[in-house]
Amino acid sequence: MSTPKVEIYTQWGCPYCVRAKALLDAKGVAYDEIDVTMDTAKRAEMQARKPGARTVPQVFVNDVALGGCDDIHALDAKGELDPILGL
Repeated sequence: MSTPKVEIYTQWGCPYCVRAKALLDAKGVAYDEIDVTMDTAKRAEMQARKPGARTVPQVFVNDVALGGCDDIHALDAKGELDPILGL
């Protein structure tokens, strides 16, 4: 099984971004962090990938939007995050 591509859109000073990255780090998952703090093009890219997304973090696995911090923690609590991450 191949390792999934994990991407997380973040913003400087965002506590939810810190929590989301901490969860991924605790699971030993490699991810690409895309900082949208001062990058309107990257923020527009995020919103194009997940219409309606106005907040960070936004987590994508293999180009599928999982949502934000609360969403990935809820998936983890239900035991559904590890299979998505290939763990």
